[in-house]
Amino acid sequence: MTVTPLSFLPQILAPAGNRASFLAALAAGADAVYCGMKQFSARMEAKNFTLSELAELSDLAHRKGTSVYITLNTLIKPDELDFAGKLIDDLNHRVRPDALIIQDLAFLELAVQTGFAGEIHLSTLANVSFGQAFNIIRELSGIKRVVLPRELSIDEIRNIAGDCPEGIGLEVFVHGALCYGVSGRCYWSSFLGGKSSLRGRCVQPCRRLYTQSGISKRFFSCLDIGLDVLVKTLLSIDSIKAWKIEGRKKSPHYVYCTVLAYKMLRDHFQDSRARKEAMLLLSKALGRTSTHYGFLPQRFQSPLQSELDTGSGLNVGKISEKGKNSYINLKEDLFPGDVLRVGYEDQPWHVTMKIKHRVSRDTALNLPPHSKHCPQKGAPVFLTDRRLPDLTEKILNLEEEIITSEDTKSYSDFRVMLPKRRMMGNKATDHSVYRIPEGKTRNKGETGVWLSCETFETSSDNKDIWWWLTPALWPDDEAAFKHMIDALLQKGFRQFVLNAPWQIGFFRDTRQLSLWAGPFCNLGNPLSISLVRDLGFSGAVVSPELDKDDYLSLPGRSVLSLGMVLSGNWPLCISRIISGSLIPEKPFQSPKKEAAWASLHDLNYWVYPNWEIDLTVYRSQLEEAGFRKFFHLIEPVPSSVRMKERPGQWNWKINLS
Repeated sequence: MTVTPLSFLPQILAPAGNRASFLAALAAGADAVYCGMKQFSARMEAKNFTLSELAELSDLAHRKGTSVYITLNTLIKPDELDFAGKLIDDLNHRVRPDALIIQDLAFLELAVQTGFAGEIHLSTLANVSFGQAFNIIRELSGIKRVVLPRELSIDEIRNIAGDCPEGIGLEVFVHGALCYGVSGRCYWSSFLGGKSSLRGRCVQPCRRLYTQSGISKRFFSCLDIGLDVLVKTLLSIDSIKAWKIEGRKKSPHYVYCTVLAYKMLRDHFQDSRARKEAMLLLSKALGRTSTHYGFLPQRFQSPLQSELDTGSGLNVGKISEKGKNSYINLKEDLFPGDVLRVGYEDQPWHVTMKIKHRVSRDTALNLPPHSKHCPQKGAPVFLTDRRLPDLTEKILNLEEEIITSEDTKSYSDFRVMLPKRRMMGNKATDHSVYRIPEGKTRNKGETGVWLSCETFETSSDNKDIWWWLTPALWPDDEAAFKHMIDALLQKGFRQFVLNAPWQIGFFRDTRQLSLWAGPFCNLGNPLSISLVRDLGFSGAVVSPELDKDDYLSLPGRSVLSLGMVLSGNWPLCISRIISGSLIPEKPFQSPKKEAAWASLHDLNYWVYPNWEIDLTVYRSQLEEAGFRKFFHLIEPVPSSVRMKERPGQWNWKINLS
């Protein structure tokens, strides 16, 4: 069996949300492991690691030739900079990770100030989704890899790879969970209750049942992505340095099976027996049903299949009833240590149970009686964890190789150095930002307009207009947006709001322009604002997720003039797809009777709640704090949607957690 030399192959990058999963990744021979801390991790629901535990595991991994990447991929609040710097300093001295995975640009400066010795990788939450972005990324110190969005096709990946400069690698997700919203562009969990996905605390509202026209379905709950045998097409793209497996909340069994499978598909992709064995491993990995999604554009597979189970774990049966007793009709063998979940996690009666002895398929497994809730007849049953003896033995053997450290202290006394604040003048101004529906005329009172391929025209003589760029720009639209921007510049327009830092790469000379980093840039602290200043931005609209204390403290520490979204229609999320069962421009309801609707704008679906952000009552307080621009987002509301009068203060009072 011929094996291609490893130096010419991408890494298999394994997830680890706890100690056992980390060791399972090593047991399977992963080339690299990524894991999070108890702070600043985009998977805070995983158990994650303490500094001491990471130091021990990282030492073991390095002795075995496996790289360790630490995810610090959350938005940093203004008062967290010192703590974040101390954490990087401690990681650098005690864990010595090979890379940090980040989304908040403040971590770039913190890495410099602490003398971090490893690489910096841009998380998929940083939303690098088009090739022109590398005009900017190549200038940023320390960035050696970019994690691409999961929504891209193989053609789009090749397109982006063609713009990827030497010295920067790409990382592609090959397996694991899909989010309905584009990474870094989902505010659903935060808007409904302060649990921000950008802070690693998403409660997955997209997985719930929603109702439209009397029909209840999981319209937004995605299947997993699984490229399986299609990964061979990635081997021809030299700039792809890693195949990433999602799953920091998954079991050691999942990690072990997926790593082994993708190693086979990488190393022996021409061997039919290896491919068959890899596919069998993936089918038993305890993930959701998988799909190729949009990887092959000519054979698009929608991950929104409401008739299929989208619960985490392998479906092993369903609930039946006989008299007053409930039991599971099993279609898989069960082994001691297996963990079952009955029902979906958002159902109040769902239960978990651990198997104590072997149970054969086609057996009726009785459910123990429950005092509070009774599982519904027909409810699916998922196998969520499995501890087979072979893997358990390998994990125990690796435990014996760990050199225990008694040093549990943090020695860092790091204090962040903030850039000197520039004095801000001028009175605050208000800007109404309109989306112009196709076939409609522009509003004479507008001061801001969303730039759109569908409705673009440059006939206006109002050079005071601010043109807003889309928060999710894909390779298919990149050339069109570049053409529109060039046409506007030639016409004499000079004011733009960019909704990803990388969009400044469309502007060759920024000196005569007023370019503001928009609210989708997710800026929330003085260091990230300072960095976009260095990129050429002349102002910044801060993240609308911030709470009262964050808002009021930022202007006094900012090197740029600041703005904020004061009122209007803010999206719950932006997505590239929509369920074939959901009708756009028509309201749907959550289990708590919260209404929303979806609209298509260019290549993206925007999901809006039927109530607006409204912080206008605090305008004078915010102006006094130092904000100089207030934006009001005005979207076309479908005639079937009834806007609701309710407080739209988002995290102002409840605090951003």
